[in-house]
Amino acid sequence: MPKLRAAVIGCGDVATVHFEALAAMDNVEIVAVVGPTEGRRRQAAERWGIPDSGVFADTATMLAQIRPDIVHVATPHAAHVEPVLAAIAAGADVIVEKPLAHTVSDALRIVEAAERAKVRVGVCFQNRYNATSVELRRLLDTGELGPLLGASASVRWFRPASYFAAAPWRGTWSGSGGGVLMNQAIHTLDLLLWLLGDAQSVTGGVGQRALAGHIEVEDTADLSIEHASGVRSTLFATNAAALNFPVQLEIHGERGRAILGRDLVIEIDGAAPRTVSEVTASGAGRSYWGASHEALIRDFYAGHGSGEPFWISPRQALGSLQAIKDVYRGSLPAGVWI
Repeated sequence: MPKLRAAVIGCGDVATVHFEALAAMDNVEIVAVVGPTEGRRRQAAERWGIPDSGVFADTATMLAQIRPDIVHVATPHAAHVEPVLAAIAAGADVIVEKPLAHTVSDALRIVEAAERAKVRVGVCFQNRYNATSVELRRLLDTGELGPLLGASASVRWFRPASYFAAAPWRGTWSGSGGGVLMNQAIHTLDLLLWLLGDAQSVTGGVGQRALAGHIEVEDTADLSIEHASGVRSTLFATNAAALNFPVQLEIHGERGRAILGRDLVIEIDGAAPRTVSEVTASGAGRSYWGASHEALIRDFYAGHGSGEPFWISPRQALGSLQAIKDVYRGSLPAGVWI
């Protein structure tokens, strides 16, 4: 069978993870890269074996000349919407990095365009593919923990001012759409919504604890989520920790609990505790991104041409974005956030 033809828009850190995943797939050919600077796109082309005819400065020209089967969008948050919409209009399947967009209005444009065109669009919430996440979902589906009592999660990471200076869009409302919630904790928030159900209401607060004067957006936040299932969860997130601690997520039921740290520890009444180990990340990606980008991408490609929507669709991804914006709306003055 002919290989599927992939194009990657973006040449930053997370784009490298997409390139690595594609290079490991026998049924895929990387045919194009789009990047903002000639040096970075030429460097990517040389590293991943992309011919000169597949190196572009803009998405529209690439789509017209190459017509790839699948487009990966790995640009800064505010630069998601236009290449995604262009790829959809060209009839290509699309994988876009989280968040879906930096504003709810742009995210809704993607949701509507994808559903109208009936093309396959997936969002990279790859932590749903982690071995620990899959086991957590199984525990809830089988009811082994009993009726749920609640859940809590924390993301305690360290991001110095230099992290934001290296890529200034990260620390601005216009470039990122938010701070620790949009850039780091959104993966954990997505897991809470996937495991416990959509948010019926979200309250919380945001602030700056360590990075005031360096960024516009929040470096610390706390949320309380009332889920459609009737369960409440809480989430604490900060970029002001002393170092990058493992993400913590605990789910408690009447018959046991599951505690996710580096690995997953399951304690069921009357049974010996057991541990599910997580796969160690490898390759060019940062360790805190996890090791499941390739699993998500392979799954997405396996459904190409099926006519079936990808299970982590734009509409699915809207939930975490809306929850974050609800917190901003409730805790920040009008006009500060977008």
